[in-house]
Amino acid sequence: MGKYLLRRLAMNVILIAVAASLAYMLAATTMNPRAAYQGRRPPVPETVIDATLDTYNLNDKTPLLQRYTTWAAGVATGDFGRTWNGGSVNDEMGRRIGVSLRLLFVGTLVGFALGVALGALSAVKQYRPSDRVIGVASFTIMAIPVFVLATLLAVATYSMNRALGFTLIEYTGEYNPRLTGWDQWLNRLNHLVLPTISLSLGAIAFYSRIQRNMMLDVLNQDFVRTAMAKGLPRRTALVKHALRTALIPSATYFAFAFGTLLTGATFTEKIFAWHGMGAWLIDSINQNDVNAVAAVSLFAAACVLAAAFLSDLLVAALDPRVRVS
Repeated sequence: MGKYLLRRLAMNVILIAVAASLAYMLAATTMNPRAAYQGRRPPVPETVIDATLDTYNLNDKTPLLQRYTTWAAGVATGDFGRTWNGGSVNDEMGRRIGVSLRLLFVGTLVGFALGVALGALSAVKQYRPSDRVIGVASFTIMAIPVFVLATLLAVATYSMNRALGFTLIEYTGEYNPRLTGWDQWLNRLNHLVLPTISLSLGAIAFYSRIQRNMMLDVLNQDFVRTAMAKGLPRRTALVKHALRTALIPSATYFAFAFGTLLTGATFTEKIFAWHGMGAWLIDSINQNDVNAVAAVSLFAAACVLAAAFLSDLLVAALDPRVRVS
């Protein structure tokens, strides 16, 4: 088991390096950081632009392989370079990762837990009103794009707050900087409610459909009927035997769904004015900021592969057959 997980971890590290390298190559060949300095009034001399871009390792006149080698050497030592205006990518990334992980961590847990629970309930109550309601709601949510859903939630919350005459749920920003102590902590939780709902609704719908199908496949299996025939209560048999077996495919799908969640977080952060990695990616692309785009891509690859590694752990915990030495 330990050797297997170590091999998977080593492979994931290699894949992160490959993904980040390809992202840097693509960004460096398609973006034009020089455009941020050209067209200014008064004009900036070409020599000054070249010197500035050389300092930030963004000069398109420098061979791509040389720029990549410099960037990779910095990343290997923990230095992700400079942004197009001279800021530290490390400092900016360190601040924004905390913002994004608050959304991704909570949204992932809520989406997975509620999606699995609703899917299992839908399978046990097959063809009953609750099953049909969950099914219709899930397909409706999956048919709505993330940015449309987030916008509708923001508009509905604004209208609700206005009707109540006070702010019950915050609909924009990360927190109120004028608050301190416990008041600010509670305010951060309030600001987290709406983005988390927006981010987790799609995951809930996705997992509920998968879990329903997987649960239906195992409900009539011999081992479930045998457990109940031996006197095990139906609820216990469903949870300990049927649900545990049906969770294995959902754990495998977890990593792929997490990649979709990252895309959803990009729109969610922009709509709700959260300054996380997703919003930074959009801003960096608009600013032709090669180093920042590469840093966000590395973060995204690390998150997806971390989720894949976690799914390996979940599958190994749920299914003893995959526990190899």
